Amino acid sequence: MTQAEPRPAPKGKRAGFSVGLTLIALILFVGLCALGVWQVERLAWKRDLIARVDARIRAAPGPAPLSATKADEYRRVTATGTFLHDKAVLVQAATVRGSGYWVLTPLRQRDGAILLINRGFVPPDAKTRYQRPQGVVRVTGLLRLTEPGGGFLRSNDPLADRWYSRDVAAIAAARQLNPVANYFVDAQASPSPDALPIGGLTVVTFPNNHLQYAITWFILAAMVAGGYSLVMRQSGKDRRG
Repeated sequence: MTQAEPRPAPKGKRAGFSVGLTLIALILFVGLCALGVWQVERLAWKRDLIARVDARIRAAPGPAPLSATKADEYRRVTATGTFLHDKAVLVQAATVRGSGYWVLTPLRQRDGAILLINRGFVPPDAKTRYQRPQGVVRVTGLLRLTEPGGGFLRSNDPLADRWYSRDVAAIAAARQLNPVANYFVDAQASPSPDALPIGGLTVVTFPNNHLQYAITWFILAAMVAGGYSLVMRQSGKDRRG
């Protein structure tokens, strides 16, 4: 008794399989190529950001402006005034020095305008025993844009005085400060490296892995195209057989 040979799939099913496989492969190929192109665009943006930040942090400081836009971020600025230490805010921070707090202290300038100064980092056990300079001071640092809302999965709670981001408007409202510039300044490091707060910890180096990501997406797209070609070639041989 001989075993019956399997009958070939009907032509309609084979055609349906080919069409479905082609659509899936096309969607995957286009999607992966789009991700690759997006990473190439991100690469250009990141390189421009790194170049702009590098140029700004090396430039001579200028007077702190009344207000700032995105084009002003990371500019070196200087301001003169008196610290309002009783209005300071502690914002949770994670730095190269460990976890702790940023000390944001309002600086009342000579014209009465107020500028929030991120004086630097203090560890949790030093949040009440950092230096508080009196009288007129001169501050130099990097202009930073406000960080509204809060941190990752945590919202600022002004009523409880818990802060997870440097939200200028919210801090100004909570401390009844007016008028306040719409940005803050990260103060540069002081001559005494261990004096609290520790300034000069602004992150000015940015990871740039977009080229590797782009290459990965394009390789995956090529693999999809190659796999589709092999499957369709084998399918054609089976039909001829």
